[in-house]
Amino acid sequence: MDSLTQPTTVLNPAASIGLESPTVRRHPWLLLAVAVLGPVAVALLLTPWRDRLAGADDALILVVVIVAVATAGYRWAAAVCALASALSFDFFLTRPYNSFRITRTSDLVTELLLLVVGLVVGDLAARGRTQRVAADRGRRHLALLHSVTELAAGGTDPSELIDAAGQELTGLLNLRSCEFTPRKPPVAARVGSDGTVRIGTMDWSTADLGLPHRGVDLPVRGGGAVLGHFVLIPVPGARIPSDHLVVAVALADQVGAALIGSAAHAAS
Repeated sequence: MDSLTQPTTVLNPAASIGLESPTVRRHPWLLLAVAVLGPVAVALLLTPWRDRLAGADDALILVVVIVAVATAGYRWAAAVCALASALSFDFFLTRPYNSFRITRTSDLVTELLLLVVGLVVGDLAARGRTQRVAADRGRRHLALLHSVTELAAGGTDPSELIDAAGQELTGLLNLRSCEFTPRKPPVAARVGSDGTVRIGTMDWSTADLGLPHRGVDLPVRGGGAVLGHFVLIPVPGARIPSDHLVVAVALADQVGAALIGSAAHAAS
């Protein structure tokens, strides 16, 4: 039981978003404020030297601001920062000053490049963040399955393993409750062996809709037969990635293997 406590906490969907800053997640307006006000503040700091620095130098300094905002991993933030940088460059650092008029072609090109750089950097940062989150989530899933496998291999009583797996499923799938029953439950939705949720013959998109609120049947299989069922009652509207459901099926299969092993041991 103790070996499963840590993965439950880590894999809670509210915490499994990976490297995303919790502050930004709760208060995106903070990032928006930085994306808008950061370039304005930097442009104002550069105004005493605007007659001595080339426009390209000013633009490079503003690019640093865009890159700093883009490291948060949000395309929209980098795009907003790029737009604010271009406008700040135009208003504070190009002639005529304190005006959005552009009289030199080179300044117009520089301003357009600021926008392009912001969009490209934002896209690259968002792609990198997505890959880091996926890799981190995969490592956590492997750690969870390893813990369950060790518990099952250690000869833990099947009832304790069922309770522990139920706790893990509750955290993994953001459930209100998770109960085990040896009989098929009276719910229409069911998790297939590939992790797909189906209601009858219709596939249900948990990534968009979450789990069906009336409950979902997660069969426990072992030895080619269904040995029981986890009845999953979800938090309404909580979106569940498909890879979480694949891990849930693997957890149920571990329980099924333990039940088969326990039955064979009792028979001997």
